Amino acid sequence: MKQMRLSAVALGCAVSLSVSAQQDNTSIEQQASPDVERITVYGRQNRVVMNSGLATKSDMSLMETPAAVVVVDEELITTQGATELQALLRNISGVTQAGNNYGIGDNIVIRGLGANYTYDGMYGGAGLGNTFNPTRSLTNVESVEVLKGPATGLYGMGSAGGVINLIEKKPQFNASHQFSAEVGQWDSYSLGIDSTAAMTDKLAYHLVAKHARSDGYRDIGTDRDEAYASLKYLLSDDQDIMFSAAYIKDAIAVDSIGHPIRIYNAASVGGKPAEEVSWQDLVNDPSNAGLQLTEAQRQQLADSLATGDGLTPYAFGEAGIISPMAKDNEGEELRFKLTHNIFFADNLFLNQQLQYRDYQSGFARQTGAYNYVYWNRRGTINADPRAPLVVDDVLYPFAARRQEYRQVEADETSWQYFADLRYDFSFAGIDNELLVNANFEDRNIRFKQYSIYDADKVIKNKAGEVIYQGQLPYIFDIRSPNWAQGTFEDYDPLMTSNYDKKVQAWGLGLQHVGYFDFGITTRVGIAFNDISQRYEHYGVDARYSASRAEPTPEADTSDDGVTYNLGVTYMPTENLSFFINHSKGRTAYSILGSLQGDGTDREDSESISNDLGVRFKAFDDQMLASIVLFESSRTNLQYNNKDYEAGVSGPDVPQYFYDGSEETKGVELDLNAHLSDRWSINLNGVYQDARDKQDPNSSSFDSRQKGVPYVTASTWVTYGADWFNLPNALNISLGAKYVDDRSTHSSSFGIPDGYVPSYTVMDAAVSYQADNWQVQLNVNNLLDEQYYEKAMFLGGMPGAERNAKLSLSYRL
Repeated sequence: MKQMRLSAVALGCAVSLSVSAQQDNTSIEQQASPDVERITVYGRQNRVVMNSGLATKSDMSLMETPAAVVVVDEELITTQGATELQALLRNISGVTQAGNNYGIGDNIVIRGLGANYTYDGMYGGAGLGNTFNPTRSLTNVESVEVLKGPATGLYGMGSAGGVINLIEKKPQFNASHQFSAEVGQWDSYSLGIDSTAAMTDKLAYHLVAKHARSDGYRDIGTDRDEAYASLKYLLSDDQDIMFSAAYIKDAIAVDSIGHPIRIYNAASVGGKPAEEVSWQDLVNDPSNAGLQLTEAQRQQLADSLATGDGLTPYAFGEAGIISPMAKDNEGEELRFKLTHNIFFADNLFLNQQLQYRDYQSGFARQTGAYNYVYWNRRGTINADPRAPLVVDDVLYPFAARRQEYRQVEADETSWQYFADLRYDFSFAGIDNELLVNANFEDRNIRFKQYSIYDADKVIKNKAGEVIYQGQLPYIFDIRSPNWAQGTFEDYDPLMTSNYDKKVQAWGLGLQHVGYFDFGITTRVGIAFNDISQRYEHYGVDARYSASRAEPTPEADTSDDGVTYNLGVTYMPTENLSFFINHSKGRTAYSILGSLQGDGTDREDSESISNDLGVRFKAFDDQMLASIVLFESSRTNLQYNNKDYEAGVSGPDVPQYFYDGSEETKGVELDLNAHLSDRWSINLNGVYQDARDKQDPNSSSFDSRQKGVPYVTASTWVTYGADWFNLPNALNISLGAKYVDDRSTHSSSFGIPDGYVPSYTVMDAAVSYQADNWQVQLNVNNLLDEQYYEKAMFLGGMPGAERNAKLSLSYRL
């Protein structure tokens, strides 16, 4: 019978062997009393992680796992100097930064579809359509595991793309105390402490704290304070409990736009690119419906055009369109978790987790600061007010139209309970793992949003009365903005949202893993999931007199269904395996969406994933690689019926259809290897074609998903050199990352072919470790490449120039 190797440190969700390098070949049973044998943290037998429990909630060999799983261990995180989750994307194929996250938050997609974020398998915020979104730190993270494809049956209400699971540090009975400091460009610095030890033979603690500040590239600054504490108590030889708490407070500057793409529509001038346009091409509307420009103004407008206008972001250096009235995204997160593990017998194990999480955030950001140049929009050339700006007969070719500032206040609280009961048994010569799991989630989101606009904007109520008139001054030149004076509140904000959203979900699942002869492993899981939502809009609050949205009575809706996963692995040899996987997931269409409660609400969204993969290992298990062909989709998406007319169509004409989809196909490669004591390498790449097929009536149907590149590739190589007669090796690392162009297409804004160009960036690191201390220098963007690291809504976020960071740590 296959040995049961469940780990209490995995908390029943993602049993990872990627423990700290300082604990290699060490187990808790050697650190606590000699009677503790079953509750074990297995030290890494290899420098390459060969096991993961993310796909099965058991300590399973990746060679046998019939699912696409990638692990980034602590050694690679440390070597790259990564302090945030976004910095690790380079190490995982098919995981990319999505567009339009305003420069804040981990708006990450897996294979072009949304990702679910978890800490040791428990909800970690955002996903599912949330617009407020924490930026996850790696301060208390020892490894990161990614399961590609839906996993509703194992992890509850989740996103279609898969799970990004952060394995947090746990109490150890061997004492270890580390102090760290970092200093870098833009007045960046941090101070941290990481301490763990036994308090008694039965009780151990872990404490991590960090204080970090940076003015940031382009003055996109960050401030963060973090504290993590956990206590683990061994109740007996067979069970333990752990209580953990986390507090995070940060502030991150908001860059809503980056460098915008100038809105020049080539189709409006016969397809001519911007650099070929003359003033005669920029004709006025013959019907006089749009803005009329003089010949001199048309010449001025033509002279302002440059290569790439209407296609790529307009680069204007390190400046940013960030108003002094903008407010950093200030987030505050509090998490408490209680974990209980018990072995009823050698082959029967129960894990329970109860978590409370509260996340508050608030920011004020600028949106709509786009530069309209020339566009025949819906049959009107230079339709006002989105036309070029002319004030007192003076044309401003780089003016921002139209401006809006949004102030957001959000508070999300959640309760989550997971129970996983695993039974190992042998029957008819077959080793089996049977998992019965249950989960319950309760989320409550309180959301308020206010807006102020420039003078173009007039808003009326249903009676035709003006309830809002914009007062912001125009920005005459995006390259050197003339900002409004005062505060956000000085401009009589209009409340646009003020609601409470409650989402509850529960599920029951059953999963079987079978280990057959001839190298065949199977995974079959089925689950029933139910999602209920309630929504109430409160209208205006006491601070302001105007509200765009009227109060609504509380409405509710619910939906349920079955999800499943089917997988088979075949290992013809010890070093080669093939797997096939088919899974179906289910999740809420939108966590923040409004409800009608009259039977017309959207059904829950579903997702399908198919994988065909091969894994191989070599060099005495010091290399593991995988190649996976995949097809993933989010299905039964809602879109409008173009033949439906409100108040006219009969009951036989539906208002919506539910057969839209988002689909991605591709192939991905992941390789991790320690070729010798001196050489290690991480290599990954993906080709993916992510398509929006939601609304066949839309001009964007079957277009590329915004922000998702066709190709990404990355490598990171480390060599341990015996130089300068040093007693220990000097580790030298070099990495390269390539990201293909990313679409920012927007037919509704006149730039259907907009994109952010491809780029290649190289990074390097040098580190040296003595007995108790380590010093490391990281140099990012070694060749000082100018590039856009993220695709925004209608532009690109400039990547940082060449920069360096020096890190020092001392361990007692």
